[in-house]
Amino acid sequence: MAARPDYYAALGVAQNASQDEIKKAYRKLARQHHPDRNPGNQDAETRFKEISAAYDVLGDPDKRKQYDSGTGQFATGGPGPGGPGGFAGFDFDAGSMGDILSNLFGGGAGGARGRRGRQQPQRGRDLEAEVKISFDQAISGAQVSLSVPTTSTCPTCHGTGAKPGTTPKVCPRCEGRGIETEGQGMFSISQPCSRCGGAGTVIEDPCATCKGSGSVRTVKRYRVNIPAGVKDGGRIRLPGKGEPGRRGGPSGDLFVLTHVTPSPIFKRKGEHLEVEVPLTVPEALLGAEVEVPTLAGRKTLRVPPGTKHGTVQRLRGEGPPKPGGAAQRGDIHYRFVIEVPSKLTSEQHQAVDALSHVLDGNPRARLFEEVV
Repeated sequence: MAARPDYYAALGVAQNASQDEIKKAYRKLARQHHPDRNPGNQDAETRFKEISAAYDVLGDPDKRKQYDSGTGQFATGGPGPGGPGGFAGFDFDAGSMGDILSNLFGGGAGGARGRRGRQQPQRGRDLEAEVKISFDQAISGAQVSLSVPTTSTCPTCHGTGAKPGTTPKVCPRCEGRGIETEGQGMFSISQPCSRCGGAGTVIEDPCATCKGSGSVRTVKRYRVNIPAGVKDGGRIRLPGKGEPGRRGGPSGDLFVLTHVTPSPIFKRKGEHLEVEVPLTVPEALLGAEVEVPTLAGRKTLRVPPGTKHGTVQRLRGEGPPKPGGAAQRGDIHYRFVIEVPSKLTSEQHQAVDALSHVLDGNPRARLFEEVV
């Protein structure tokens, strides 16, 4: 049984790393290995997919808990960077191994299977983009504009890579098989054709627009629906909005990373919000009714007499919407903070001095009591 992928090693963080540390590590590595910064570099593309797969799990607290406890279903496979478990995209392919063995022990059948494998449609690359939204947009949801550099099918040759009016020709070296076989006797080794690169065809008269590649660089513009309740660092998947596939394969996906501008009042705490509510000393001692902000306006909270610094009251269901939870919402936690003036007027000083003589007891006395 294959081991789980080591997502912590993929991001280069410790298992007890905070969510902020995981987010920072992901952003750094994603920028470093992004395909747009490493065009044509297959190692960078593979590494980017590993990083994205790791952050997709560790960046979500619920998925991370399942991963840490071993209860979630995660991709496994052969050895890969970051641990013995590998990552999505590194799964063992019995068909491919069969092709290799066939090539080693008789080139005929192996060559036919190799040709079919290379001519299969290929899925396009996944892309990632970032958007910055306000706190209010994150709470209520929004639709934002997004420009994404990508590739698209060449409009001149429609993806063939050949000049209009011409077509790719069967490779004369491999005769369309896409592979070359070398060896003697019963042993032979097959490899991609050195002339056509394994495509089985060659372009003698390439398209002037795409220079024979069949695709051109372009910028696509989207209107992205941001779901209500999205968190800072949340990833939104847009299926099929990545780069187009090759040979009729499906397009990749587009992942949108959200950056939420912090609110000066509401602090995000997981599925809930927290607000600090200042209290005066008399309000904390005698109790009071105070107005507090909510996402929909204002409400009044009753402060009990003798409220201590740091006491929390909660309004259930008044917090941010839970993504995918329809009408479900988090809570708002109001933390009371007793404010003590740094300077007192003479009148205030007399009042406090009089209060100190009225109040009984020394709250520090228990620090010196003998332990029996």
